[in-house]
Amino acid sequence: MKILLLGKSGQLGWELQRALAPLGDVMALGLHSSGGLVGDLGDEAGLRATIAAVAPDIIVNAAAYTAVDRAESEPELAYRINAGGPAVLAAEAAARGIWLLHYSTDYVYDGSGSRPWREDDAPRPLSVYGKTKLVGDEAILACGCPCLILRTSWVYAARGSNFARTVLNLAAERETLSMVADQIGAPTGADLIADVSAHLLRSVTRDGNAPPCGVYHLVAAGETSWYDYARLVIDEARKHSLSIKAKNVVPILSEAWKTPAVRPLNSRLDTTRLRTCFDIRLPDWREGVERLVHEILQS
Repeated sequence: MKILLLGKSGQLGWELQRALAPLGDVMALGLHSSGGLVGDLGDEAGLRATIAAVAPDIIVNAAAYTAVDRAESEPELAYRINAGGPAVLAAEAAARGIWLLHYSTDYVYDGSGSRPWREDDAPRPLSVYGKTKLVGDEAILACGCPCLILRTSWVYAARGSNFARTVLNLAAERETLSMVADQIGAPTGADLIADVSAHLLRSVTRDGNAPPCGVYHLVAAGETSWYDYARLVIDEARKHSLSIKAKNVVPILSEAWKTPAVRPLNSRLDTTRLRTCFDIRLPDWREGVERLVHEILQS
């Protein structure tokens, strides 16, 4: 089996290269891939030519425009990458009758209420980023190709920058940290998303009674706020005898932390459909974050 992976250089793309390897031959492309192959979602002609050249059995798209605040001032670029690119991938997948695995976000919902969002809830994005991701999702579904769209949230990885590393750096310098306490979600590791993705692709390509294609929510179990997330990171660091200057972590409201793009307050995602259809268990968010802190301190 040949798998075309886009977005190889991102947090998720890096983990997917590992997780997808047992399934077949992975052709991983980044934004500036060479050899005549194109991984840039903004290059429609290049994408079509690349898919024709690679002739994959599966397309996995981990590429996206993810600069949430900058998207407010670059809507055309964000739409071209997050909506136009996936539409091309879906059209090519439909023409070839192959699976497309695509990643989406909790930002397609408006963050109201406190109930976890279900896949059949009406989306109502608050930001340009969320709107562009929703248009991309809709374009894929409209093409009718065999597809899995995995909506996730609060994604992190040990590789590169992440919330935990930022908290540790600030905690080593300041006595007081202020953290948003009214945004609720589930920190979800890129490694978990990648491993579940491989399990799903194995199921839909090898099982004659595979679950239906469409949208699924994928996040770690449980929920927390950025405030409690930060406290756990600091507590774990202290367990490993890291010197922490911060004595207080102060909860604040989102309105006190102004950003160009509005963040959803309720990023809870109901994963019942995914867990039931694919018979999987999703670990508690704390398990992944505790391991993340350990990896950061060991690096």
